[in-house]
Amino acid sequence: MSCLSRILIPLTALLPLTSLHAQQNLDSAFPDLATLKNYRTMRASSSDPNWRNGNGDARPIPPGGTLTLAEVSGPGEIAHIWFTISDRERGYPRLLTLRMYWDGEKTPSVECPVGDFFGIGHGMDVPFDSLPVRVSSNGKGRNCYWPMPFRKSARITVTNEGRERCNAFYYYIDWRKLPRLGRDTAYFHAMYRQEFPAVAGRNYLIADIAGRGHYVGTVMNCRQLTPSWWGEGDDFFFIDGEKEPSLRGTGTEDYFCDGWGFRQQAGAYYGAPLVEGSDTGHRTSVYRWHIPDPVVFKKSLRLEIEHKGVAVRPDGTKSGFDERADDLSSVAFWYQTEPHKPFEPMPAGYARLYHDYTRIIEGESLLPGAKATEGNLRTQKIGSASGGEHLWWQPTKAGQEMTLSFDVKEPGNYELILLLTHAADYGTYQVELDGKPIGSKPQDLYGTGIIVQEHVFAPQKIEAGRHTLTFKGRGKNGASKGYYFGLDGLLLSKR
Repeated sequence: MSCLSRILIPLTALLPLTSLHAQQNLDSAFPDLATLKNYRTMRASSSDPNWRNGNGDARPIPPGGTLTLAEVSGPGEIAHIWFTISDRERGYPRLLTLRMYWDGEKTPSVECPVGDFFGIGHGMDVPFDSLPVRVSSNGKGRNCYWPMPFRKSARITVTNEGRERCNAFYYYIDWRKLPRLGRDTAYFHAMYRQEFPAVAGRNYLIADIAGRGHYVGTVMNCRQLTPSWWGEGDDFFFIDGEKEPSLRGTGTEDYFCDGWGFRQQAGAYYGAPLVEGSDTGHRTSVYRWHIPDPVVFKKSLRLEIEHKGVAVRPDGTKSGFDERADDLSSVAFWYQTEPHKPFEPMPAGYARLYHDYTRIIEGESLLPGAKATEGNLRTQKIGSASGGEHLWWQPTKAGQEMTLSFDVKEPGNYELILLLTHAADYGTYQVELDGKPIGSKPQDLYGTGIIVQEHVFAPQKIEAGRHTLTFKGRGKNGASKGYYFGLDGLLLSKR
């Protein structure tokens, strides 16, 4: 059996038919299920050791602690991984690091933040549906179907690089105990990289691999530091040391199989599950699975992508194809036979987040000085808020205003990040800082659930002293049932 067939069979056989988006018929979606298997089905899980009477099925992870999820003997192959996590620290999917070691190796073949490994960057929980990865439960039910063979042993760990305790980590590692593995069987790898911001004068590097194997997927994340289109850069695959790439692309959205920009969608082999927009601070996550078209290499593979798009040149003219300095991060997925070369050191914990969330000014702390032209002002408990509650304003009509004050200790160039509540009965508001509008447009706070989202405003010079934020009602989304407003907190991030 070829390496490619070893990948295709588990991926299509184990996913629900609905995940295939009508791309395959029933026969090809469930290949070979009528043939008896010669392996033993195995599992490592967080199940309560007192499984007859207990229900303590979660494992906590203290700050700096490492939880071993599986330590098993081969030959074998991991077929399915499932996680769900309860962790109140903002950005926790970036602060939990997943590592996998095959056959007793000293350095991991998989080293990646948990969220990014499952297709979503930025430390966010976002649901989506693809062939090898499916995320449900509002982004908290994470599933992976990449086949991961090993000959002697497999060890999987998660390390909490945050400052707070991960309260509950639930997991399944479903694997097969095999009599043997084929001589050409390759090992699964996943490597995280980031550049905050992308380095000027060179392409962004996604993968730099030595050995023999095939490349099977890319996850890429962008946080915009300037407005407009960021994804005009081409992709380049340099195979087996070639000086000119034999695989050359035509644009970032083209490599990720879309066209004319990104819009939120997800499919079997490609998708953009997170697209916030095209303004400063907006975030995007995209993926491309090379399952029908793996990129084969015999000696080495280097994958680069340009970080180009719309930019304003020093003379004030606007270009559609100039280098941009956005915050970029990525995960490369591949299989190879020989031991991999060591990965470059992965940035630790908080270096993978854009902001220091310990500096949040909680919205509820600003209530004593807040004033509104109409409507009740109070605090309200909500589960998604950073402190467990937010400042809640209840205007009953459009055109109302709410004002609050905060202090800045040191002058500087700051991004202003507002953590605003979105819900089905919330309005649309123009934000003003010291009486001047900020943001390219009013902020629409309508949402189908009750969630807190970051609203990032472009860096600007802010002096030390007391400052005023004003939220002016501009109506509401046509689907909204009201004009409410919620502030979980505000954060000044120095640039």
